[in-house]
Amino acid sequence: MSFPLLTATAAVPAIGAIATAAVPAARRTAAKWLALLFSLATLVLAAVVAVRFEAGAKGPFQLTESHSWIRDFGVRYELGVDGIAVALIALTALLIPFVILAGWHDADPLEAPAPNRRWRPTQGFFALILAVEAMVVISFEATDVFLFYLFFEAMLIPMYFLIGGFGDRAGADGEERSAKLRSQAAVKFLLYNLAGGLIMLAAVIGLYAATADQLGSGTFSLTEIVQARAGGKLELDTGTERLLFLGFFFAFAVKAPLWPLHTWLPGAMGESTAPVAVLITAVVDKVGTFAMLRFCLQLFPEASSWATPVILVLALISILYGALLAVGQRDIKRLVAYASISHFGFIIMGIFAMTSQGQGGATLYMVNHGISTAALMLVAGFLISRRGSRLIADYGGVQKVAPVLAGTFLVGGLATLSLPGLAPFVSEFLVLVGTFSRYPAVGIVATVGIVLAALYVLVLYQRTMTGPVKAEVRAMPDLKARELAVVAPLIALLLFLGVYPKPLTDLVNPAVDHTLSVVDRHDPRPDVAVKADAEAAK
Repeated sequence: MSFPLLTATAAVPAIGAIATAAVPAARRTAAKWLALLFSLATLVLAAVVAVRFEAGAKGPFQLTESHSWIRDFGVRYELGVDGIAVALIALTALLIPFVILAGWHDADPLEAPAPNRRWRPTQGFFALILAVEAMVVISFEATDVFLFYLFFEAMLIPMYFLIGGFGDRAGADGEERSAKLRSQAAVKFLLYNLAGGLIMLAAVIGLYAATADQLGSGTFSLTEIVQARAGGKLELDTGTERLLFLGFFFAFAVKAPLWPLHTWLPGAMGESTAPVAVLITAVVDKVGTFAMLRFCLQLFPEASSWATPVILVLALISILYGALLAVGQRDIKRLVAYASISHFGFIIMGIFAMTSQGQGGATLYMVNHGISTAALMLVAGFLISRRGSRLIADYGGVQKVAPVLAGTFLVGGLATLSLPGLAPFVSEFLVLVGTFSRYPAVGIVATVGIVLAALYVLVLYQRTMTGPVKAEVRAMPDLKARELAVVAPLIALLLFLGVYPKPLTDLVNPAVDHTLSVVDRHDPRPDVAVKADAEAAK
């Protein structure tokens, strides 16, 4: 039997979480290094997955593993990856070591703890991060619907404790945030995502019942269901398919997040530490958009086409609403949160444009948004930890006292507004081109989001980094070696993928083509080609 590479990629961070949590309380530094070691081991395994994956090979999934699990209910332990999954596993494995390094001191005990303050074990903080990584990785690998659902929901538990138990110590007014606000943000995050998960569970059960009725035995295998539909052995009536689609899509839209199901995100990111905020928007939320491509479109192709007009409208609202609210934010973290809502609107718009450029761009957007948001948010976290405030108005003239911090903050911001030459530009351009070729009006309106992105990013930089040096930031130190080790590789990746995105496009394009073939959608022919054909016919 071949080595179970995909299982190992998810198991290593899970084992690391247990090992880190078991470190004695007095040995906090050992726990940190152990967590970092396991995250690096996971990164090595993710690199092996990427190397062993053959882009363009036959079949939708590679490196597959399949074992009977709950035989009576047709549940299998079934894993497999396509190019999209490989790209997102690599993103997750890449970001977690930086998250750990950036949060090196975030869970350290305070020097003078208040009598009513709860103890925050350092080991628990890093163990929870590794637990999230394990669940996210296996979610990207799962090709059994029930297995995916299990970890799609399970990842909410460690995220709840990371938000509520290890929240931001510096509030928007410079005071320590109360445990009440952190708890409210964590509960809202949990309730929204649990509601989506419960609705999805009903749809998962409905899908099993439909397969049992027509195939003789129920199955949760994505591969079996898609093949049965393609062979005419499984035919869902229109009403049933649309209801099942809505159950799946609702859960993924909450996770993504898509307007109007987004309201948990600003509070969760605002009350979290910067590394946990990166974990939310750059890693966990990608599971929602990934699942739209893997499950919504492939399981329910007719319903996906039926729902496309409404979803595109919701995506447009997300783009404009998120960008407009980001412009008016006074809080740095909440600004990045609303900017992410706008970016997820672009991703979802690209997915449901049903073109190869749109879906390829959306997949690249998931990766590039993860890198750019991580760079911007982590530098913002370093800035906030120095000043003790998230308020934009509390800063000014930082570039004169901490030029490296200001420079990296600028690059992260320029990547967020998709400046040409940086990685997000390529993905945003492809999304707009793919959308415009099929839905010109949607593509035109979406470009307003680009203008607004330039506005909120440049205004943020101007108000925090330029102008007179405020007294409170006059003694602010520049980035330290550990912080540079976090930020420099992310900026290098933004530059590299901005000028040479071919490794990513070669990886994801075959998977995008397969998804479009399952949905039976093809790229629209350009007007020029259509006119040329008409003239030739005459």
